[in-house]
Order: sequence, then C-alpha cells, then structure tokens
Amino acid sequence: MTDTPRRSRAPITTSDFYDWFSTIPEQVNAERLKLRTFMSEEWEPQANAYWEQAAFPREYLVGKMKELDLLRDKYTPARAGSATVSDGLLSMEFARVDPSLATFFGVHAGLCMGSIALCGSDEQQAEWLPPLRRWDMVGAFGLTEPEVGSGVARGLTTTCRREGDTWVLNGQKKWIGNSTWCDIVIIWARDEADQSVKGFIVRTTLDGYSAEMMGGKIAQRTVHNGLITLRNVRVAERDRLQNATSFAATQRVLVTARCGTAWQGVGCAMGAYEYALKYAGERSQFGRPIAGFQLVQNMLVKMLGNVTAMIGLALRASELQDQLGPRDELSALAKQFCAARCRETVALAREALGGNGILLEYHVARLFADAEAIYSYEGSNEINTMIVGRAITGHSAFV
Repeated sequence: MTDTPRRSRAPITTSDFYDWFSTIPEQVNAERLKLRTFMSEEWEPQANAYWEQAAFPREYLVGKMKELDLLRDKYTPARAGSATVSDGLLSMEFARVDPSLATFFGVHAGLCMGSIALCGSDEQQAEWLPPLRRWDMVGAFGLTEPEVGSGVARGLTTTCRREGDTWVLNGQKKWIGNSTWCDIVIIWARDEADQSVKGFIVRTTLDGYSAEMMGGKIAQRTVHNGLITLRNVRVAERDRLQNATSFAATQRVLVTARCGTAWQGVGCAMGAYEYALKYAGERSQFGRPIAGFQLVQNMLVKMLGNVTAMIGLALRASELQDQLGPRDELSALAKQFCAARCRETVALAREALGGNGILLEYHVARLFADAEAIYSYEGSNEINTMIVGRAITGHSAFV
C-alpha cells in the first residue's frame, strides 16, 4: 500500500476574503477596478524609484488623473448616497500600491475640494469646483502648523485681519501635501478681531506666499509636503470661504474626509498582505516554499484577518456617513482601528519577508514605512481614541 499524496485546493489569492466588494454598486466597483488597473500595471513598476528619490512626477500624474476622470461627479447630485464609499474605495486602491498617491489624491479631492463644497458659497463652488474636478487646477489644505498639530482647534497661530475688501494673512503651515507646486491652498487662520477661525482660498501666486519642500521624511516620500510661510498675503474677501466662521467648519471638513484615511489604512495593509503572500509562494527554504511553513502561515492569516475586519469596518462607516451625514465618532473609530491594524499588518509582512523585507524591490518595505504617516495624520491614534471614548462614555478626556 502506498501513501496517497494529499491534494490541496487552488490557493485563494484575493485579499477580499469575505467578498465585501460584491456588496457595492456596480458603477462604484467599475471605477475602483479602473484605478486598480492603472496602479498595478502602470504605477507599481515606477513606485519604488520615485519613493527612493523623493520625486513627484507632477505632469505625468496630473495627466493620468485627467485621463482617469475619477472626479467628474465629485460633490454633485450624481454621487449622492454613495460618495463616501466611492471615495474610500479609490483611496484604498491608491494606497494598496502607493500611499503617497493616496495622500496626493485625498488632499486635492477630499480636503481642498471638500472645504469649498462644504464651506464655500454657491458662487465659490461654481467658480472653483469644476476646474478642480477636471484637474485643470490642483489644491492643498493648510491647517497644521510647525508648533501646533493635534491642538490646532485651540492653538491656531496663523492670523488674518480685514483691511477693506481684503484680508491680510500671516503665519506658517507645516506638512502640507501638494503645497510646493499646487495652484491653490485652503488656509485656516484666526481672526485678530474676534478670534474666530476663518478659511481662505489662497492662490499660490500671491505676493508673500512661499512653500519650502520638507526633506528627511521616512514615510510617503513621493508626495511633496511643504512648509508654507505667509507674509502679509492679501486675499480678497470674495476668496474667503463664506460659510466658515468657526473651527466647527474646519472640523466638518476633517470628519467628512476621515473615512478616506481609514481606507488608506485598508489599502496599505491589503497591499502588504498581497505582496507577502506572493513572496511566500515564490521563496523557498530547506527545499520547499516558505508558504508551507506554519509560522509563515500564521503571519499571513493574521494579516488577512486584519484586512478582512478593516474592510468591513471602513465600508460600514462609509455607508453610514452616506446615509446619516458625517458623524465624528463613526469616522474616528474607523480611522483609529484601521490605522492601528495597518501598522500591525505591515510589520507582519515585513517579518514574513525576512531580510528581504527591508528592500524596496519587494514593495513591503515602502508600505511598512508609509504606514507610519497614515497612523499619524487625520487625527492621531490617541485623538481619535478620545473622540470615540467621549461618545461612548459621555465624558471628555480632552484637556
């Protein structure tokens, strides 16, 4: 009698293990897959080189965004009811291959366009949103400052004062994606007269505006972050966001966009898992693929469990936002959980690759580093934890 070799089923290579994406509208899924094709076939072969050089191919990428035409219905009735889900899935597909591009896209489409859509007058929306949808103009969002990060609600130091029909802005903004080369930046400043927070559409060609590229980053090196300096920049009253008269307006923009950052965590973790799974099937040690080793399978299953849970949480949070409108605690939990699980997942992927986990050629090293930015921005892990904690206990832990 001879032993019959055990047969295995064909391996399951999808990271959508519970088939979450079968539940989303067909048109939304088609847009997601169109972007996935570009990211996998055209951008992935170039991603490591640009990351290593800290170079951003502006003309090429803006041209590709125009071709893909992903924003044609952004902030229009055609997107009503599915906007957060659709935007989130695009963020995921960008981050699955390159979180830098997810940030580039999110700053323009989520934070800049969102500020105008949510806080601008009808006239401002009609003037600015169409060219931003077409990528004829590219925008940025200036809130964080050199000495003020999470405490920006109470500690905003950039100032504005009105002089006739213009406003004079002074101060600095730090970590501002796209700001070194974009056309407009949404600047948030505190009014010297009444201490209220106001928002402004600032053309980067105005006298007194300058942006210096930040160097030395170990995460999301491809996207260019800038240190903005505003020296007596004069902005016309017509370019003040007419419906932004307090920090509550700023918060509304952040809450609306935060689900997209949760999806970035999903995408980054998804990409790390997929690269690790592929590597495990190709890499052999002791005469067989490491995919057959128990410890490696344990790491892969932990990664897949994280990704599966993250998709479900981010998807439901996005669906609720589309149904109920922005809810601070819902988007905060999505961002807090997905960013934390992303960090864990990329670490497992790096470990699964052994020494090769620190080489760019396998892609995991880049995602491992980029996850640190996702963990920190759009509300740190601690800030989002306290937002949810306040909602479930009724007590605020903010000081």
